Amino acid sequence: MEIVEATRRFEAWLRRQITVVKKDLDYKHAQMRSDPFLFFRATYYRWAQVWPEQCPKLRVAPEVFAVGDLHLENFGTWRDAEGRLVWGVNDFDEAHPIAFTNDLVRLAVSALLAARTSAQFRVTPAEICAQLADGYRTVIEKGGEPFVLMENHPKLRKMALQDLRQPAAFWPHLEAKTIPIMRGDIPDSVRAAIGKILPKGAKPEYRVLKTPKGLGSLGRRRYLAMLEWEGGRMAREAKAVAPSANLWAAGKGKRSGEGNPWLEKIVRAAVRCEDPYYEVRRGWLVRRLGPDCSRIDLDELVHHEDLTLLLHGMGAETANVHFGTPKGRKRIREAWGELPKNWLETAAERMLKCSLKDWRNFKAAGKKKLAA
Repeated sequence: MEIVEATRRFEAWLRRQITVVKKDLDYKHAQMRSDPFLFFRATYYRWAQVWPEQCPKLRVAPEVFAVGDLHLENFGTWRDAEGRLVWGVNDFDEAHPIAFTNDLVRLAVSALLAARTSAQFRVTPAEICAQLADGYRTVIEKGGEPFVLMENHPKLRKMALQDLRQPAAFWPHLEAKTIPIMRGDIPDSVRAAIGKILPKGAKPEYRVLKTPKGLGSLGRRRYLAMLEWEGGRMAREAKAVAPSANLWAAGKGKRSGEGNPWLEKIVRAAVRCEDPYYEVRRGWLVRRLGPDCSRIDLDELVHHEDLTLLLHGMGAETANVHFGTPKGRKRIREAWGELPKNWLETAAERMLKCSLKDWRNFKAAGKKKLAA
């Protein structure tokens, strides 16, 4: 199946699961045509379809509670219940039990694409894969450890607290990208879900994004609740939960309203300092947004003073997530020794070629063929 037909079929399947915002899908398609890195981020459904064919030996590695759609921009910061600044994976929309190798290969491919599309991302393919693999194996061997930034990891902390993520820049930037909407246009389930993670008596203004972020989840309904509260700004997000695209690729998940039962389960099981405002309620993923509670974009990542250290940390954090799998550590350690030498770089290069080929075909097809 070629990429345009795969996209058409996946989006038809998605419409059977949730209410889809068509204009957001149109925007998503335009972004997919514009850049291979954006295309990659937006097409986890295609990855789930192609991965078993291209990497048949790796796909039968031990299953873990996996992120699925793991890439460079799937990391960010949040505050835990003690108010400590924490860094790690912050998007589990495609969470599902799959081979542990899946997350590592996909993360590696995203870094290879970044190295191709950003002149500032100066890391070789061999070094990218070596750092990811070493970070992962180090944590698997010694045990998981969350990335708490206030006392440790000074270079990560510097990235997390850079100018673009300060209140004076964050709030005007966020507000400029949103449109206020009438209160009556908000589903009752959204108001109820967001209300559970707002202070008692808070009365927010609800907004939607003009140019939505998060390409993989574009097409899902998303709402922002913004307000002034006791001398400062606050924001909460609600995003519709859909089943993982792994189910579509496997020909499953045909009923509407199934959601993704693995999303919260994987977050709670991982080795991490939890965000107390990150939870699923009534079919909506709700969470806090703020200058230090958001993902870190690629244009921010490339200014990190030590990209190899950052990649090493991403590999380690991937292991933190996989640690939540019962007996996962033992099975991963046993399987790792049986993997071929340079398996990660070999698989990443193979999947990169597939993604670039799909991007060129999708770009060449244009709007008309997709709409046919």
